[in-house]
Order: sequence, then structure tokens, then C-alpha cells
Amino acid sequence: MQIGSYTLKNKLIVAPMAGVTDRPFRQLCKRMGAAMAVSEMVSSNSLLYGSEKTRRRACHDGEVKPVSVQIAGADPVMMAQAARHNADQGAEIIDINMGCPAKKICNVMAGSALLKDENLVSRILDAVVQAVDIPVTLKIRTGWDTQHKNAITVARIAESAGIQALAIHGRTRACAYRGQAEYDTIAAVKTSIRIPIIANGDITTPEKAWAVLEYTGADAVMIGRAAQGKPWIFRETDHYLTTGSFLPPPEVAEIQRVLIDHLYELYHFYGEYSGVRIARKHISWYTRGLAGSAAFRHAMNRLATVEEQLAATQQFFAELADQGRTLTYIDEEVIEA
Repeated sequence: MQIGSYTLKNKLIVAPMAGVTDRPFRQLCKRMGAAMAVSEMVSSNSLLYGSEKTRRRACHDGEVKPVSVQIAGADPVMMAQAARHNADQGAEIIDINMGCPAKKICNVMAGSALLKDENLVSRILDAVVQAVDIPVTLKIRTGWDTQHKNAITVARIAESAGIQALAIHGRTRACAYRGQAEYDTIAAVKTSIRIPIIANGDITTPEKAWAVLEYTGADAVMIGRAAQGKPWIFRETDHYLTTGSFLPPPEVAEIQRVLIDHLYELYHFYGEYSGVRIARKHISWYTRGLAGSAAFRHAMNRLATVEEQLAATQQFFAELADQGRTLTYIDEEVIEA
């Protein structure tokens, strides 16, 4: 799949997720086989450029190419400024968010709320594409609600504006994350435009990725929540799409190694205070479904230092090894970002 001058090594992209797809997570998923990872949203509000949170979200030091940064906003001028700012800071692809269903985003007419105003969609896309000399991509939902699905119209606007690739989550904004993603709309969009299409929503296994690619004709798939605590889903899916066979699940020893390495990267990136607290959700995701993990996760949330967190994590895995425990993930519903 081609985005501008960048040729992706496979059909797998990490979905942008607020509070998740920071640089450590993006780098990890790329090491595990993802071809590209889109950053957390960066607000187009120029007043936020100086904030520590925004600077961290826009930090791409050492990141594997291509670096894709997602911006969100509702004002064409400010979105263009945000695109230029991020390009100056090292972004190699600008992604525009018109898919987020969160109320705090939609209440300011950003994210998927923009799908209600096709004229504004056009003005934003034109402004951003013209503001930078790097590829611009777009993420949308199928529409505002089930009575107003306008993904095909928005896709044609995007293609006309010069958008280089379009990611579509198979739900409307009104659906949020309820129910099952539908792929008929994605397939219809694929036959309506020529730019690459990325299918998104409920892609939780290698087989599902293959089925969605086959059904929609999409050029790639975007995986979000299914990668939380299971970044190896990208190598498993890449192997399945390439060979038609399954890789064995990771051994507990590998889960321990990947988790510990991830923790160190979080501590380094955020510092001890924030790193320990952000690490808690990742530890929970990695250990979810492992024998005895419920009590471990409960205790973990009360630990406040790097030393305590690392020691508790090492002890948990040591006890699994002593007991000869193997990987026993329980069957849990995962809803795509």
C-alpha cells in the first residue's frame, strides 16, 4: 500500500487511540509487525502547542518511518496551522480526525461531528492539503447516524481534495462502539474512489483481518483495541495474511519480556510519577486472562513507584513459571477503537 512516497511493508496499521498510541506503544507495535502507527490526536488549537501534553504527543524522536500524526479541529485555518506545525516538528504524514465519537470532541464540532457538515469537511481538507507538502490522510465513520450515512460522499470530497488514503470505521458516530461494525459501507466506498482504503472496526484476530480485506476490497486494515496488551497481533496477522497459517501464541516468558521492556520505555518517556500510573493500564491489558491476574491487577493499582511496580510484575511472572502455568487467555469481547 502506498501513501504518498511511502510504501508500507504490509497491510497492518495501528489505529490512533487517545491515551494509548503514544510513542512507546507505536514503536512497540511497529517492532511487532505493524507497517504504520497513527499518533494520538493533537489539538489544532495553537494555544496548546506549548503544553507538556501536546509536546509529548508530538514527540517522534527515533520513531520508525513513516511518522503519522493525527490532528483534530473544526476550523480550516487552525487545522492548516496545526498541519504545518506538526510537519515542522517531524511529521511525515498528517492524518485528519473526522471519526472520533467522544462527546467532548463532537461538542466542539470536531471529530465525527464534522460529518454533518460536508461543506466544512471540504474546506478543512482543502486547507490542510494545501498547507503542507507531505501526504494527508483522513479517518471517518460511516456517517453521523444510521439514517445519515454519507461515507461515499465524504470519500469523494476527500479524493477531490487530494487526500492520499482514507480510513473508515464501520460504525456511525451515533453507534459509538456499540453493536458490531459493518463493512458494507466500506466496500461501497472502495468501489467509488481510487485512493487507498483502510478498513477499521472490530478487527480482533488474523482471520477477521483476512475476512474484512476480502469482503471490502480494502487496501489495509487498522487495528486498535485488540492490540492493547497483545501487540504481537500484528506479527500473527501478517504471518496469517502471508502464509494462511497461524503462529503459535507467545509464551508467558515472552509476554513478561515484552511487558517489562514496555514499562521501561514508559518510565523513560513520561518520568516516574506519570509513567507508573500510565503503566497500570498496560499491565492490566498484558496480564488479562492469565491465571491469577485479577488479584495481581488489583494490588498493582496501589503501587506508586517504579521499583514496586517492576518487582510486583516480576514476582507475578515468576509465580506463573514456578507453577508451570501457560497462557490461558479468557474469551473477552474486544471492541475496536
